[in-house]
Amino acid sequence: MNRQLKALTRVVFAMFIVLFFAVTMIQFVSADELRANEYNNRTLKNSYKVERGSILVDGDPVAFSTPTNDEYRFERQYDPGALYAPITGYYSRQQGMTGLESAMNEELSGTSGSQFFTRIMRTITGVKPQGSSVETTIDAKAQEAAAAAMEGYEGAVVALEPETGRVLAMVSTPGFDPNQLSSNDDAEIIANYRKLDADEDRPLVNRAIAGDLYHPGSTYKLITAAAAIESGAATPKTAFANPSVLRLPGSTAEMRNWSLEACGPGKTVTLQRALVYSCNIPIAEMAMDLPRDAVPNMAKAFGFEHDLTIPLTVTPSESPVPADEAQVAIASIGQLDVMATPLQMAMVSAGIANGGKVMKPQLVRQVITSDLRVEEEFEPELFSTPISPATANTLAMMMEHVVDDADGTGHLAAIDGVRVAGKTGTAENGFEADGTERPYTLWFTGFAPVQNPKVAVAVVIADGGGAAHENSGSSYDLPTAVGKQVMEAVLKR
Repeated sequence: MNRQLKALTRVVFAMFIVLFFAVTMIQFVSADELRANEYNNRTLKNSYKVERGSILVDGDPVAFSTPTNDEYRFERQYDPGALYAPITGYYSRQQGMTGLESAMNEELSGTSGSQFFTRIMRTITGVKPQGSSVETTIDAKAQEAAAAAMEGYEGAVVALEPETGRVLAMVSTPGFDPNQLSSNDDAEIIANYRKLDADEDRPLVNRAIAGDLYHPGSTYKLITAAAAIESGAATPKTAFANPSVLRLPGSTAEMRNWSLEACGPGKTVTLQRALVYSCNIPIAEMAMDLPRDAVPNMAKAFGFEHDLTIPLTVTPSESPVPADEAQVAIASIGQLDVMATPLQMAMVSAGIANGGKVMKPQLVRQVITSDLRVEEEFEPELFSTPISPATANTLAMMMEHVVDDADGTGHLAAIDGVRVAGKTGTAENGFEADGTERPYTLWFTGFAPVQNPKVAVAVVIADGGGAAHENSGSSYDLPTAVGKQVMEAVLKR
């Protein structure tokens, strides 16, 4: 009998230890994670009893809480809503949180670890709890210019400050108004969300950093050129064979330049000319002379294949190692399995502009308490150094010729009195089931001024070119014009 009691006592004691461990894990170790979980309705409901902090652009609130007479006490509002939706996201009792509302939820709701003593002081003094505000890095004029230029198009724009990595603009179109999802009327929120979610234009997707990635097309030639120049395998004056058609090794497939002709007169063409006129064949020839992993490794050094948070979660861009020389050729011009976000291509231009140093993109400048104290400040952070200053200067020089050459594919990005560097891109997207060619994806990336860069930009317009739009060529007006307008806004031109 005593033996059975001892066994039972041990079992009960062990159960208490397990229970104590579980409670400790829930209350202390996992508390922050559980509190931040979007499905935690209790936390979400309690959060409406706190005046949530604002999200600021140039010091002005673009997301803020206003008092109500219902049980929730506050309602989230966005003004102007659609303009900053890719940044703020939405805060909804029924549909959770996205954007900075989610990424900075603890700061906005006043529950972060750094706000612990502030909460204690408010409890002691009897002051009502209030969340901190989040100051973004966004330049209002650049954001407005990007949104206006992208009106009516599907795509995205990202502008970065090369020296710091700060995000100056982030636009995704078509978009949505977060106010549709932030009221305290559950039925209204559900109806609006279902409508937005069912929309074929996918307005809830932030194309600047997530969603379906895009073939970067000829903008990826910057990375191919960087790999060749950095390794010493090529210089701007290196000459390559200049045929009008290239039979891909071990394949019946053929590669052509966008013009369907050779890259200008002559049996050979320099790397610089190939980049300025965005010719495919010389770039492919150069890539096939490099180790198969050379260009993908350079892409990774610029940020491809990396998990990034800005603090929004960024879908990693893709640049796998090609299986053979034919794939090397196709991948070198931004096709095949190479896929990228606009943010990633902006990072490429920003890294070149910044002397070979890629800064970690940042969307938040600082967190400010309700009594205007700076609670947390986000300093610039180096992400990588994929190329030397010499290689960066060489690439910048070639990119400047893309813009200032009258026949360069990026000449429409020229700004009076400003030295502008750029690169255009056109990505093919295959064929429909009936054999018709799908519309192309159009790109522009660049920076300005060349001598003292203040802004790097990437623009993508989906389904914007090709036979379906009666366009031909390597560069189209649309993304280049958008990039120019955004750069002008940052430079106050």
